[in-house]
Amino acid sequence: MPRAPGRAVTLGRALALATHPGPTVAVTVVATLLAVAAGVPAGRTALLCIAVLAGQASIGWSNDWLDADRDRAVARADKPVVQGGVTPSLLRRAALAAAAVAVVLSLLLGLVPGLLLLLLVASGWAYNAGLKRTIWSGAGYVVGFGALPAGVVAATPGGAAAPWWLVAAGAALGAAAHVANVAPDLEDDLATGVRGLPHRLGARVSAVTGAVLLACASLLLVLGPEGRPTATGWAALALAGPAAAVAALAGTQRFQRLAFPAVMVLTVLDVALVLLGGSALA
Repeated sequence: MPRAPGRAVTLGRALALATHPGPTVAVTVVATLLAVAAGVPAGRTALLCIAVLAGQASIGWSNDWLDADRDRAVARADKPVVQGGVTPSLLRRAALAAAAVAVVLSLLLGLVPGLLLLLLVASGWAYNAGLKRTIWSGAGYVVGFGALPAGVVAATPGGAAAPWWLVAAGAALGAAAHVANVAPDLEDDLATGVRGLPHRLGARVSAVTGAVLLACASLLLVLGPEGRPTATGWAALALAGPAAAVAALAGTQRFQRLAFPAVMVLTVLDVALVLLGGSALA
């Protein structure tokens, strides 16, 4: 009996880590802040936050469940299922339960916003289920992250349609996220038969592609809205140019220490521009 609380804490921590907490929290926070900026009422924003969180958790859990054998084969010590903290069967049940919660909560926001938000969840599951092994590996990220801002804006009073530039910027950020997400695991993935688009392009080309996509998102978010860009927008572009140039060096060992901070600068900059774009819609 005395061991039960300790075991529960260990299991809880393993489940939390298996959600891939970094991306899960980041996507949830961005979606929630975009909802606030776009003028979604507080109650609906809270509902949207929980729906997105449940969907992202289901994607993370399904990833570790479906990849359990691959992760064990390459001894991924960072994976809770490899550490023995959680079993694949429990991850499967958790993933399915979280997906069910995401479906219910998303549709409570309305049919259109609900389906758009669930498109991100479906894209994540499709990627985990095998899309990542194909040349179309980035498709789920492009579709899912393009749909996310559209779903958030559709949840506003009156169900407005998201402007094209916001959807396009979300898709570009999603594609860049795909490249960045794969980069640390290229060798392990190749060893277990995963050859998505970044694997076929190689580290250097993928780094340049990711940098270009982040820069394109910046351009869309600054130049896409009607009217002249603001001083803030021009300042963002002035920062994005050099950051993108340095970020493109991420595929080289010599400049990795400089390149990855540049990638983070570009990512944070684009997220800030997304939120500013959302506030312009309110």
